[in-house]
Amino acid sequence: MILSMVVFAGFLHRVIVNIIHSVQGYHSKTVHFLNVAFNLSGDSLLAADRQGNIYVFDLNGNRFSLVQRTMQACTALAFNLRRKSEFLVALADYSVKCFDTGTQELVSWMRGHESSVSSISVHGSGKYAITTSTDTAQLWDLDTFQRIRKLNVRQSVGIQKVFFLPLSNTILSCFKDNSVFAWEFDTLHCKYQLPTPVEGSVLFYKVFAVTRDGQTLVAGGKSNHLHLWSLELKQLIRIIQMPEKVRAVRHLEFLPDSFDGGSNQVLGVLSQDNILRFINIETCKLLFDIGSPEEGISTAAISPNGRYIASVMKNGSLNLYSVQALTQEGNKNELPGGLNKKRLQALLKGFGEYPAKYRMFVWRSLLQLPENHLAFSSLLDRGIHSAFVNIQKEYPIKSRKLLRVLQRTLSCLAHWSAIFAETPYMPLLAFPFVKLFQNNQLICFEVVATVVVNFCQHWFEYFPNPPVNVLSMMENVLGHHDKELLQHLVKYNVTSQVYAWPLLETLLSEVLTREEWLKVFDNIFSNHPSYFLMVVVAYIICSRAPLLHCNQAADFEYFFHHRNNVDINVVIKEAYHLMEATPLDIHPQLMLDDFTPLTKGQYPVFNKYPVFIVDYQAQEREKIRQDEMEYLRERQLAHESEAKAQEQKAEDEVWYRKQKLLQEAKEQRRKILLEEEEKLAEQRQRLAVVKRELKIKELQLLDASRRRFLNYQQDQLQMELKRLDNEIARKASMREQETAAAVQDVELRQMELESQKQFFEQHIIKHKEAVTKEMKEEVEAHRRKVDLEDQHVQRLIEIDREEIQKALTVAEENLAKAEQKHIDTDWKLQAQRRLRRDDQEREKSYREIVELLHDNRVKEAELLKAMRETEEKQWEDVAHNKAQLEEEQKAAAAADGQRKQFLDDKMNDTLELAEKLQREDGSFERLRDLKARSTERGVEVQQVPRSGNVCLSDLSTLASSPHMSSGRRRAELARRERELMAEVWQLRQRLISQAQARHPPARFPATTSP
Repeated sequence: MILSMVVFAGFLHRVIVNIIHSVQGYHSKTVHFLNVAFNLSGDSLLAADRQGNIYVFDLNGNRFSLVQRTMQACTALAFNLRRKSEFLVALADYSVKCFDTGTQELVSWMRGHESSVSSISVHGSGKYAITTSTDTAQLWDLDTFQRIRKLNVRQSVGIQKVFFLPLSNTILSCFKDNSVFAWEFDTLHCKYQLPTPVEGSVLFYKVFAVTRDGQTLVAGGKSNHLHLWSLELKQLIRIIQMPEKVRAVRHLEFLPDSFDGGSNQVLGVLSQDNILRFINIETCKLLFDIGSPEEGISTAAISPNGRYIASVMKNGSLNLYSVQALTQEGNKNELPGGLNKKRLQALLKGFGEYPAKYRMFVWRSLLQLPENHLAFSSLLDRGIHSAFVNIQKEYPIKSRKLLRVLQRTLSCLAHWSAIFAETPYMPLLAFPFVKLFQNNQLICFEVVATVVVNFCQHWFEYFPNPPVNVLSMMENVLGHHDKELLQHLVKYNVTSQVYAWPLLETLLSEVLTREEWLKVFDNIFSNHPSYFLMVVVAYIICSRAPLLHCNQAADFEYFFHHRNNVDINVVIKEAYHLMEATPLDIHPQLMLDDFTPLTKGQYPVFNKYPVFIVDYQAQEREKIRQDEMEYLRERQLAHESEAKAQEQKAEDEVWYRKQKLLQEAKEQRRKILLEEEEKLAEQRQRLAVVKRELKIKELQLLDASRRRFLNYQQDQLQMELKRLDNEIARKASMREQETAAAVQDVELRQMELESQKQFFEQHIIKHKEAVTKEMKEEVEAHRRKVDLEDQHVQRLIEIDREEIQKALTVAEENLAKAEQKHIDTDWKLQAQRRLRRDDQEREKSYREIVELLHDNRVKEAELLKAMRETEEKQWEDVAHNKAQLEEEQKAAAAADGQRKQFLDDKMNDTLELAEKLQREDGSFERLRDLKARSTERGVEVQQVPRSGNVCLSDLSTLASSPHMSSGRRRAELARRERELMAEVWQLRQRLISQAQARHPPARFPATTSP
């Protein structure tokens, strides 16, 4: 296996490299590549061939490696996962696998599709992926490789593509019926649906592409028309018609550009002729194309950085194109973002300004900003420059956000070049751009830096003085075009530092309104840097009338620092006139360089200023700052020393004052103590006299109190005795009451128990009566059923007897006397045999009845046992016994119904036979057949269960045997019923006695009253 690469030097044919996979052997052949995909950075390319080999091409290192052999064809690739070394590949067996390019191992295997996966869309975070086939779309979590959601559609509708929108959490689903839905990724709720395309359109959407900002959707199909949808407005905004050679669109993809802010303008369209055409969707202009009918393109992919295009050719090879080489010829006047400077200048001359909606985008394209994020971050990380720490004192801006952005922008400029920290007018120059780009500090810094580098050329050569050389150029231009005005200014000693420098250092922001300033800089950025100087000169010339009336220096200074009534359109027109009419020897364009954008990666070195002056000023400023800090520190120390001295002095005065007060207080306390001692001596003498008197009175009182206490004790003893007597009497009374209450309670309890006993006996009696009544009802129902059966049998016998009698009468009339005796003899023999058979069957029936009675007794014993168990288990199985009883009743009812149906059928057969005999003649042959059939019918009737064992063979027994059998059956049933009731009564008695034995009634001991 050989992988050959052919590199075209100098970008011949616009192809960087051509890759062919050939296999050497007996039959050499070329293995076709099928799919390609770029990684997020665009410096690696993933390619899969028809044999399942997957290669990784390092475009920077110019090497490749085989990372996986899947042994089956690949249908889709994705190389933009969160883990940069992993990629997804959809295979021909409808599965999706994740591999690692570093370890070359399988990471996960995702299954669930039932048809080929046509596309894989990865979320911007790299954590989720959507795989799409014709019948379903599935959402996967790439951290756990588990399926989160599955979208199924009807086969008649079909899915074209489901993918994530860039820079948002929106999923777009496109179906074969041209319907497009947008879904919220977090909740999977439908956000909106795009309306139906233009009526009559034959365009059926097959392929789709979305701009990097997710605002525009392009759809194509089997037509040479492309539909441009605004996803923000949710409407069709444009229909682009491709060349007539294009009959169908097979693939769409936008060409990324770092200068368009995500609103991509260049679209790649792969058509059925295998040519990939790149068009500008705004101008509908064909920019370039790749491929040809001979070397057609099968599929293609564009790197995210917009540098490369990888295409799989029809011959199976892989081509890598350079976008820079492709756009080199048509990009001489082209700007980043697909803009053309000549067209912009023509548009500007026609309208005077750019549209406000696209002005910032046009400015960024005109200035060709590099957007060096890393370099700007390093400048921003250095913090606030010391020169702009207290900028709010000099420029008190109300908006704290605006002040902060201005401070950071100026600090980045000062860190970039030291001159900007010493330039006093730098805040005035940068403030208009800070106000415009305050939401994007990178763009703000690069715009100001580009303006300084290109439109402020030679400004800093005479620093710290104004740029005399630039002001001299402007003065020469003014003298050439308006000599009278220049002489007037010279007459009143108004130099270029008064009438030109204030306009330059503020970029005209002091004398123009916002709209006028934006219009002026639309023209400045679209022309040579010298045009800025011409605008300042044109402003002075257009203001000649008021300037000629000024004759005071203060008036001139005020004029060039305030807004004036000047038509800005006339100023712009005059500036263009000055650009064309100024001689070359004094034209600023001769002195100023052409526009040069900032370099990519790192910002250029800016040192076009007198370094020693700037360094000297920086040193002087640092020295002054150090002196100020030293002075402030010494002043702080002096203030602290003075404060401490004052504090010490105050403390001393307070201490002396406290000492004086303490001395005075001591003297006063001493005098008070002497007076108190004299008073205390007098009081002691009086107290001794009073004590003697009190001692005498105390002895007298003690004697009186002792006698009174003895009397009190006697009284208390008597009262205690009375109280004890009363207590004893009260307790005796309470004991008698309690005893009586206890007796009453015992009697009441005995009555309650008796009542409970009676209630229980009544309950048992009621239950017994209910059971007896139920049994009687069942026996009565059974008796009625037996009577009904006997009636049916009797009716059948009577009918048979009548019919047979009629038949015999007819037969006797027709039979010959010679044969009568023989027939009677045979008849009697048959009747005797049938009687004997009937006796045997009756005996068998009696045995069955005995067995049934025995079974009934066994069942009754089991029933009694079950009842005892039911009583012990709290009647838990009552429901089950009732269910069994109901089943037996249903079975008996079914048997009764069968017997009744059998009797009815026999009766119907007998009636039909009688009718038939009446219709026929009384021939001997018919009569003999009738006898045989009657005999068979009689035998069958004998075999009917529970029918009384009736025999229909003998005329003599027909009249007596039914009545006898039914009478005996009734007597037997009555006897069985009485025996059963007696057994039930005995069972009830035994249950009652057992219950009383287990729960004897409570007995209370006899109580005696106290």
